Amino acid sequence: MSSRLFIVVVEDHDGLREATTEMLVHQGFATLGVPSAEALDLSELARSPDIFVVDLNLPGEDGLSLANRLRAAHPAVGIIITTARTHINDRVKGYESGADIYLPKPVEPLELVAAIKALGARVLAQSTKDLRFTLDDTHLLLLGPKGRAKLSPAEVRLLGAFTEATGHILDRAQVTLLLSPDNPGISVDSLQNRLSHLRKKMQSCGADAETIQAVRGTGYRLCVEVLQETLPESVLRWRVIE
Repeated sequence: MSSRLFIVVVEDHDGLREATTEMLVHQGFATLGVPSAEALDLSELARSPDIFVVDLNLPGEDGLSLANRLRAAHPAVGIIITTARTHINDRVKGYESGADIYLPKPVEPLELVAAIKALGARVLAQSTKDLRFTLDDTHLLLLGPKGRAKLSPAEVRLLGAFTEATGHILDRAQVTLLLSPDNPGISVDSLQNRLSHLRKKMQSCGADAETIQAVRGTGYRLCVEVLQETLPESVLRWRVIE
């Protein structure tokens, strides 16, 4: 399981951050360390994180504020807060801000790994169970449980039409016109290639191979739930490399 999880450690203490990320990499996790919430927002990530390990006393935006907006932007993400502040009121504020687990410093490496594995099992199970995707036609983005993908305007048009169609089914002529409005006479092979490219983008976001199925004698069906909305700024603050 660990190799499938991507962990981001937000810790301003350079030595502790480096030691923690090194330990997690050694345990088999894909891991990135950043010194602040602001550095996280500027980071270019290979995929959307599964779990954040957040220090409470960060410079600039503090850990409570960061946890709060991470939870608002990514309801299924795992959040572990680490801090030397162990008073009950501090722990309550941490949980109210969206933390799943609150660990007092100094955190034993074995306990952190155990917490990540337990939380990671829930995150992975939820992302597999809840295959919902968000289509942002303003930013030409598709957001899923495993990441996001940049779409072409034609791909956005097609997914938007699928979501509004009865039974999420479009006939072949509609699909062709949506994907290639300037050349509706494209070949079957060209149409299949464009649909295959879109399926791969959806798979990179967490979908399985059956996202868009051919319907014999009709056309194509969208087989996952896609909601259309403009993503909040908190989701767009860091850029996932496509």
